[in-house]
Amino acid sequence: MISRLATLLALTLFTIAAPAADDVSAMLKNADRFRTGQDNLQVETHVQTFHRDGSPDKERRYTVFVQAQHQSLVLMRSPADQGQKVLMLGDDFWLLMPNSQRPLRITPSQKLLGDASTGDIATMSWSDDYRGTLVGEEPCGTDGAPASCLHLALVAARKGVTYQRIELWMGKVRHEPVKADLFVQSDKLAKQARFVLDKPSEPTRVDEMVLLDQLSNHKETRVRYLSRRAKSVPQEWLNPMFLARNPALD
Repeated sequence: MISRLATLLALTLFTIAAPAADDVSAMLKNADRFRTGQDNLQVETHVQTFHRDGSPDKERRYTVFVQAQHQSLVLMRSPADQGQKVLMLGDDFWLLMPNSQRPLRITPSQKLLGDASTGDIATMSWSDDYRGTLVGEEPCGTDGAPASCLHLALVAARKGVTYQRIELWMGKVRHEPVKADLFVQSDKLAKQARFVLDKPSEPTRVDEMVLLDQLSNHKETRVRYLSRRAKSVPQEWLNPMFLARNPALD
């Protein structure tokens, strides 16, 4: 009888302590706001890679239109790839070259520069793309971060994502993202991410995402968000055939 009561008490305490799924979803939505802030957004993005000794390697500029319903358009702005575009519609990704009228299918894990993949640049929603559970409260272990973080385990909820699962650490009060371990489909740790916030004491947005490769070259890639503003693109811009026939959008 005592054993049965102890079991019932343990289950009751677990039910009280365990956060509901909608609470975890709200945490992820809060974390997403630090990265984007809203749907239908134009984000000017600068990506730079660094060698293992810290010396700079390459850099690129992108204009990213993040739209509702898993739609994004990336315009490449650097001389080396000027005129190229990447279009994301749900789980489908296309690369459009300026001298070709045929959109090329690509994957969200295809690299743009260094360890910044197409998915890293074109998608910015954890709450839409993943199901999460709260693992617990842990030390953050990152300079300038809160002393203690919430640790969430995220599992992909749809096919067209770069990472099959993510281990995410966020602030306890505001739920700002602090760091993440990013795992590919083979369940290998592909990258570690660190999020640089505008004001560590009272953060309002992520200014930079720092990616450290864990599979091969161990280079560092920094994705800086230079500016964000509300922008809804014309519907035809989200059609791969229209983009192939109209290489100049500006």
